[in-house]
Amino acid sequence: MPKITLSGVTVDFPFQPYRCQEEYMSKVLECLQKKVNGVLESPTGTGKTLCLLCTTLAWREHLRDAVSARRIAERVRGELFLDRPLSSWGNVASEGDVPACHADLPKIIYASRTHSQLTQVISELRNTSYRPRVCVLGSREQLCIHPEVKKQESNHMQVHLCRKKVASRSCHFYNNVEEKSLEQELATPILDIEDLVRSGNKHKLCPYYLARNLKQQADIIFMPYNYLLDAKSRRAHGIDLKGTVVIFDEAHNVEKMCEEAASFDLTPHDVASGLDVISQVLEEQTKAAQQAGLQLGVGEGSPSTGLNLELEDLAKLKMILLRLEGAIDAVELPGGDSGVTKPGSYIFELFAEAQITCQTKGCILDSLDQLIQHLAGRTGLFTNTAGLQKLADIIQSVFSADPAEGGPGSATGPGSQYYKVHIHPDAGPRRTAQRSDAWNTTAARKQGKVLSYWCFSPGHSMRELVRQGVRTLILTSGTLAPVSSFALEMQIPFPVFLENPHVIDKHQIWVGVIPRGPDGAQLSSAFDKRFSDECLSSLGKALGNIARVVPHGLLVFFPSYPVMEKSLEFWQARDFTRKLEALKPLFVEPRSKGGFSEVMAAYYARVAAPGSSGAAFLAVCRGKASEGLDFADANGRGVMVTGLPYPPRLDPRVVLKMQFLDEMRGQGGAAGQFLSGHDWYRQQASRAVNQAIGRVIRHRHDYGAVFLCDHRFAYPDARAQLPSWVRPHVKVYDSFGHVVRDVAQFFRVAQKTMSLLAPRAAVPGLGTEEGSAAVAMSPSPLPTRKAMSLDVHVPSLRQRHSGSPVTADAEGSLCVEYEQEAVRAQCRPRGLLAALEHSEQLAEGPGDKAIPGEEEAHCPTLLAPREWPGGAGSLCGDGQGQAVHGSREAGAEPGQLRCLHPGPAGLQELRRPGSPGDSTRPPLCRGPQEAQPAPRLLSVRAAPPQAAV
Repeated sequence: MPKITLSGVTVDFPFQPYRCQEEYMSKVLECLQKKVNGVLESPTGTGKTLCLLCTTLAWREHLRDAVSARRIAERVRGELFLDRPLSSWGNVASEGDVPACHADLPKIIYASRTHSQLTQVISELRNTSYRPRVCVLGSREQLCIHPEVKKQESNHMQVHLCRKKVASRSCHFYNNVEEKSLEQELATPILDIEDLVRSGNKHKLCPYYLARNLKQQADIIFMPYNYLLDAKSRRAHGIDLKGTVVIFDEAHNVEKMCEEAASFDLTPHDVASGLDVISQVLEEQTKAAQQAGLQLGVGEGSPSTGLNLELEDLAKLKMILLRLEGAIDAVELPGGDSGVTKPGSYIFELFAEAQITCQTKGCILDSLDQLIQHLAGRTGLFTNTAGLQKLADIIQSVFSADPAEGGPGSATGPGSQYYKVHIHPDAGPRRTAQRSDAWNTTAARKQGKVLSYWCFSPGHSMRELVRQGVRTLILTSGTLAPVSSFALEMQIPFPVFLENPHVIDKHQIWVGVIPRGPDGAQLSSAFDKRFSDECLSSLGKALGNIARVVPHGLLVFFPSYPVMEKSLEFWQARDFTRKLEALKPLFVEPRSKGGFSEVMAAYYARVAAPGSSGAAFLAVCRGKASEGLDFADANGRGVMVTGLPYPPRLDPRVVLKMQFLDEMRGQGGAAGQFLSGHDWYRQQASRAVNQAIGRVIRHRHDYGAVFLCDHRFAYPDARAQLPSWVRPHVKVYDSFGHVVRDVAQFFRVAQKTMSLLAPRAAVPGLGTEEGSAAVAMSPSPLPTRKAMSLDVHVPSLRQRHSGSPVTADAEGSLCVEYEQEAVRAQCRPRGLLAALEHSEQLAEGPGDKAIPGEEEAHCPTLLAPREWPGGAGSLCGDGQGQAVHGSREAGAEPGQLRCLHPGPAGLQELRRPGSPGDSTRPPLCRGPQEAQPAPRLLSVRAAPPQAAV
């Protein structure tokens, strides 16, 4: 493997790195050597993960060598290094930076969003020459192999039942860990979370506690980043951050995760279910005490119950929950569905009314923990301890930090200023069963209120990490733009910045802003326009035409689920959906996580199916499909963004976030440390768009097109928010016809070029005979009538006959209608590339000059530019191709037709009906004199690129 030296550190890389990769590794080394934080953006497909792993492990090995050198030098009193000062071991080996011993070498904590992403990272690590000691942390839900514990429905019940078995030494899997965890087969290989479970089953030992043991000696520890951001999870997993290098990969979600980890919503159902459980246990223990006839306590006197809590403690616990419920219900609301907002410090006043304070929290948490553990493993109506567990987590979160550290655990501490308390009516279903004991409250009969405690500063969690003694913090992702404001939100210094370019060439990416649809209507997802018939109709026509020209897989991202569902309803009512299905089968991202994997598998299978025309996947920005899923190669040749996905403006949390930022910005001296609420609101939309765009290019030899279908993308400030590698390729189009023309040209060049550079057997390109045949043929051939999708039923996509009078129906008069007789061609170019090359040969050959009069007689009349609204080209065609009609340019030969057919059948000549070899397909465009036979072909030329507006 090639070895490169950067900043005095030799990095062993699997291949010769690209320039952007060297730049990225240099920035990582700068962070490590200077002990500073960094925000590094590098597009998906640039080898970011590989660069991170190789650089950090090379730096750690370099540091280890420096430790060894100094120890040797000290042993021989410098005799072996008289001519070589210690600083010659590189920048990292300065006297103040080298640890005293190997045990003090910094650990690397590599965090990503999910375990599936971590599995990909570990797979990349195996491809390097580095073999560090590795550990992957996971939950019991993922790692436990004990049959009884695995059967528990909730994660917290698994936790408590596991603890109970470990304490009683009744889990033989746990008992084997200490004995077998040091075996060579378990300690040395690089294991991901699935490997851990397999090894645990093979050796009959607990993978969860095996991972905790391996953590002590590991050089690099992998974990989901909520384990780091949540103080409770850090304690539960025993994560020591002092002196560590912390890497957040896929860090575009860190801002949201920081806020959510420090926030909670306590619903009436949570409190009520907790009260029900305590009442049930209290009744059981009272009966047990009466039967024993010994004492009120039920601990040592009644060992059969297994609960070491006094009846008095249970009664106090129930009284605390009743008082908390009453305190929340006593808050006056303005009426309707609106709530009331109070400062963050109000949470301590509210909890104090229920006698939950810093002084009592320890006893309350101990009692709750014992009660939950006592019920672990039991089944029944009143054993759902989720409410009690949530209450314990909330108390732990509110009083998590010592007031001296400035955490939120103090009513006057600086941490509470980053929070807001919001109390609002419960929108969930009301409980039908009411408690009927003497403890019941009248408040339970009314609609309940939700207590929300929201953190609005992601920097609060980041500062907590820094206080834990982190040496270096690196945030990296493919989509962090705009990087400067992202760092501003984190509220800690980030001296090192990087916005990397992509490794691809310009012929591998096409980005177009499409302000208007094929019918000239403005495309907009603005609140007052997105559900209008005009906008939805135009968007449907745009999607239909884009689906014709994009080969294989097309991803369509909507701003939200309601917008996607409303669009589908509109298209189904007007027969758009059936026409879209004829072009590409539609797959829709479900709201629930349950059916998502099945939908994705069906989409991938359809795209990869032999003879498939591809598929379209309809998803939402910020949804699961836009977050890290792999749509490489044919799975994602095009990404269509149908609007700017702003957060819901009337959502209380969004409103309060914007108010919070404006308040903090307005405070003296803090103006430069916080974004304004308006800037934050705009950047939420931009980051969601950038994440969706990141699905299109997944590696060095990938290529694809991006369609930004909203007129607001044409504004300079909106384009400035796009990733730096995208901005140079953006073009704004004033004519939809030009979009189709340029996209067809783009795919023609990309397929030809990339098939030569990186042929891929699994996904044949359209430039090859096999690929074109696969696209041209459908697994279940559709009738001709059905295959002619959009233009048959949508009047705006039809063109009138050249000889027909202009009617009052302006929309119906835009396009020329064509017949649907089945006229087949004997030999025609197969595929987009083949057709374009054939048309070029015709243009360059001796037969290029046509007889002017003959062509004029038989060529469809082209409409003048004024006949298209906004100058938009009108598109029509059948399921196998489409014609893009525009005006003749000055100096063009009479009757020369500019006509593209970029559908699954490729770009084809427009043949006259009745001509030799034209018996296999219907004519796409007919003029009034087409009945006359013609002995020769009409040449078709791709229009030259035109400058974008």
